[in-house]
Amino acid sequence: MTLSTRDLLPIGELAARSGIAASALRYYEDLGLIHAERTSGGQRRYRRSTLRRLAFIRAAQRIGLSLDEVGESLGRLPVDHVPNAAEWKGVATSWQRRIDQQIEELERLKAKLTGCVGCGCLSLTRCGLYNLDDAAGAAGPGARYLLGDRAPAPPRSQDPPPRPPTY
Repeated sequence: MTLSTRDLLPIGELAARSGIAASALRYYEDLGLIHAERTSGGQRRYRRSTLRRLAFIRAAQRIGLSLDEVGESLGRLPVDHVPNAAEWKGVATSWQRRIDQQIEELERLKAKLTGCVGCGCLSLTRCGLYNLDDAAGAAGPGARYLLGDRAPAPPRSQDPPPRPPTY
């Protein structure tokens, strides 16, 4: 099938219509997320359907998918026609799982932040509740508890816990 020049968009027009910078479009092309045809002078020309792919990429990024994950999702969709309900359902289901995982992670983060800030020390390096004797440092580099490690239970002693400062 031969496409007319009316069916192909130069990069500037694609950028203007999609709201995505031309540099990002070239990057997406390098990653294989979108495809351009070349004129005899080497200029990029994109099919109008690329606008739909760009909208898909934006939606995927809004829910937190990496560009690698976007590529995997795009690879599950047809390139020769608009996805039907069954084809879209497979992608949507994987996105829903991803959103559920993000919600769980955010809930864990919310609970940890509430506990930490609630003590009043505002210091993860000296916090007697979440980082007693730098137990987190023994588990390895990075934000261990935010990465999913569990904080050790505070030791039981006869002494009452210190009172948070009052302001």
